[in-house]
Formats: sequence, structure tokens, C-alpha cells
Amino acid sequence: MPAVSHGTSESRGEDRWRIRFELHLPYAYEALWPALTTPEGLRGWLAEAQVLERRLGGAVTLRWPNTGTVATGRVTAWDVERVVEYTLTVHERIRFHLEPVGTDSTVIRFVNERGGPDGERLDCLAGWHEHFELLESALEGRPANWAAWTDTHWVALREDYASLSG
Repeated sequence: MPAVSHGTSESRGEDRWRIRFELHLPYAYEALWPALTTPEGLRGWLAEAQVLERRLGGAVTLRWPNTGTVATGRVTAWDVERVVEYTLTVHERIRFHLEPVGTDSTVIRFVNERGGPDGERLDCLAGWHEHFELLESALEGRPANWAAWTDTHWVALREDYASLSG
């Protein structure tokens, strides 16, 4: 599987920014949708869905097993097998837009819009990058082993993003 390409970020005003990732994955979008929208799928690469009402306006509570962070919110976009968006207390707006490419490949366009100082922007770039690597592994049948997770790779990714930011 190809490596996850670096994400980008842009300012959206003072202490506000938008992070973007574009992933090209060799899976049909029907295979990807559950990874983004079901408790079992999310647990394999992102977070434990303690609450997940799979509909527009539904409640969401995610707990990141690697950090213990808990975020609550709502499903703010839901277009089956195409778009899901969660607006959460911690990460604010996270949106996944799936675009099929032929019959067996999909592009995921990801956006995270939120506020915070520049250090948090770099933290999120590194964090999302690592989570998307975990997504690829989960899709290959190797879900995240949260008990064995350390921040070593995340630290290296953050340093890389910091150097790219100049």
C-alpha cells in the first residue's frame, strides 16, 4: 500500500485552520464506508465509538484509546457511502468525502476545521497522518493494537510537519 501523503493546512483566521488529506485507496467505497461509520470500523484505526447514532443529527461520543481523549458531538452530514461528518467537542468538524474511482478504488477527501494555536495544528497534522496509516493497516486486516501504541511515530511525524512549516 502506498504511504500516506502529507496533509496540508491553511489558515481560516486568527487561531483557526483547516487540515486536508487526500487518500487514494485500492478499495471500493462500499468497503470503506463501514470503517468510517461503524463502531467496529472506527475502533480499528481511530477511536472507540461509545455512542454512534448513524444518521444526520445523531449523537456521537468517541474515545481515543491511545490518549484517553473523549469527544462528544453530532453527525452533521450523512450521505450514505459518500459523506460523513462529525462535529465534536475536541476536534470540531471532521469530514470524510468518498469518491469512487472505477469499481475497486476510492479517494477519501478529509477535512478537519478547528481552532487552536499553531502547535495544535501540527499535533493534528501528525495525528491524522498516523491515524490514516492505521486506517490503511486496518483495511489490510491489521487493526490498531491500542495497548501497544506509543507516541514515537507521532513525534517523528510532528517534527516532520514542523520542518515543512518552516
